[in-house]
Amino acid sequence: MTILLKSLRNLKTIQTQSIITRNICVSLRVDNNQTTSAGATEHYDIIIGGGGLVGTALAAALSKNKTLADKKVLLLEGAPPFKGFDVSKPYGNRVSAINKKTIALFESIGIWERMTNARVKPVKQMQVWDANSDALINFQHDHFADDVACIVENDLMLDSICNQLNENAPNVIVRNLSRIADVKLPSKTGKSSSEVTLQSGEKFSCELLVGADGANSLVRKEMAVDVFSMDYKRMGLVATLELCEAGDNSVAWQRFIPTGPVALLPLTDKLSSLVWSTTVPHAKELLNMTPEQFVDALNEAFCKEFPKSDVAVKALDVLNSMLGQNTNTLRQYPPRVAGVMEKSRATFPLGFLHASSYVRPGAALIGDAAHRVHPLAGQGVNLGFSDVSFLVEALAEGTYAGAKLGDMQYLTKYEQRALTKNVPIIVGIHGLHTLYTTTFSPVVLLRSLGLQLTNNIPQIKDIFMKRAMG
Repeated sequence: MTILLKSLRNLKTIQTQSIITRNICVSLRVDNNQTTSAGATEHYDIIIGGGGLVGTALAAALSKNKTLADKKVLLLEGAPPFKGFDVSKPYGNRVSAINKKTIALFESIGIWERMTNARVKPVKQMQVWDANSDALINFQHDHFADDVACIVENDLMLDSICNQLNENAPNVIVRNLSRIADVKLPSKTGKSSSEVTLQSGEKFSCELLVGADGANSLVRKEMAVDVFSMDYKRMGLVATLELCEAGDNSVAWQRFIPTGPVALLPLTDKLSSLVWSTTVPHAKELLNMTPEQFVDALNEAFCKEFPKSDVAVKALDVLNSMLGQNTNTLRQYPPRVAGVMEKSRATFPLGFLHASSYVRPGAALIGDAAHRVHPLAGQGVNLGFSDVSFLVEALAEGTYAGAKLGDMQYLTKYEQRALTKNVPIIVGIHGLHTLYTTTFSPVVLLRSLGLQLTNNIPQIKDIFMKRAMG
C-alpha cells in the first residue's frame, strides 16, 4: 500500500501548498488528406490516447465546454471502429451501474436523453448480505423517491458518445486503427509540447497528452509515476439472465459468498445482468457448464445455506435485539433465474491498480490508466467519468486564466480534486475485497457488525450512499 500512502501524502501536500504560478468509437470525420508523413509532425492542442468509454467522454466534454470548444483535439484508438448499438438486439453482457455524477456529465454533453430513449433501467433499491452471518444492508431513498443508480449497457453509452462527437464536435478528430508506439513528454522533448508517434510512423505534438489507454497505459509508463498494482487471482464472470417470473425488477442484489460476491443487476422486468466474482478455477468451470448446470449453480449461490460463524451470528442477534431489529423481516430474496442467454457468458481478470500521481507537465491520466478497482461496488467507470469532469473543469479554469493546457498549476488542481474523490473509494473497495475473501471467524464478526451497524445508523448509511451516488 506504499503507493496509496504516497497518493495521500501527495494530496496533503497539494492541499497545503500555496500554488504559485475498450469498446471503441466510430471513426468520425477523419480527413484522409490530414494524415501526416513519417517526417512531418502535426500539432493539436490536446491528444487523447484511448477511445474507450472514458476517452471518448473526455473528447465530448471538451467539445461541449464553452471555454475549450475551440481547442483542436485528436482522439487516438488502436482498435477498429465501433460497430454501433442496435436497440432491437439482445442486451449486451457488459453493463455499468452509473451514479448521479455520471448522469450529470452525460446531461452536460447532451447524451442522457438519447440513452434514456433507448434502454436504461433505474435501480430503486440495493440489498447486500453476507452468506457467513446473514448480516445485511439495504440502500434506498425514503419512500423510494429517487434512484440509487441506473443500469446502462456499455455499448449504449459508447454509441451515444460517438454519435454526439460525430454530430456536434467539429473540433474533435477521431482516428481508429492508430496504435501509439512511443510517447515523449516535455521533460524529454526539451520543448513545451508532448510528442506521440504511431506504429505507422506518423507523429503528432500537443500541449496536453491525456492517457485514457487502460491499465497497461503507455502514457503512464512514460510519465514514470509509481504504481501499486495487485492481481487478485480472481475472475469476474458476466452474463445476461432470464428470470422465472416477470415483475417489478428494480432491485439490485449482491451476496458475499466464500468465493466472492455474486450480483444481479436489473435490466427489464424479465431480464437481469450477472456479475460473479470468484476463483479462477471456479470461473472456468462456470464458463464451461451447460446452461442448465449454470442456472442451478447460480440459484444455489444466492440461496444455499453456507457454514456460518457462530460468534458472528450470536453477536448479530445481540445487536439486533438492542436495536429492536429483526433481520428476517428486513431481508428480501432475489428472483430465481430461469435461463442464461446464449453466448452471453464471459470472464475477465480482477485486480487493483493505483498511480501515485495523475499528472506530469504536459500529461494527465484518467480512468483505468490512473486506477483500477474491483467491480463489487460498481464504481470503476464512475470514477473514470468523475476524472473527466474534474479534468475539464481544471483545464477550463486554466484556459480562462490564460495558462497553457499543460500548465502544472491547473493540472495539479485536477489531481487534487480527483485524489480527494478517488482515494477513499479505492481504499474502501480494496478493503472490502480483503475482508470478504476470508471465513476467519474474527474477521467475519467484525465485517458483519460493521455491515449491520451501517444499515441501522442512518447518518453513517447516508455517507456511504452519497459517496456511491457521486
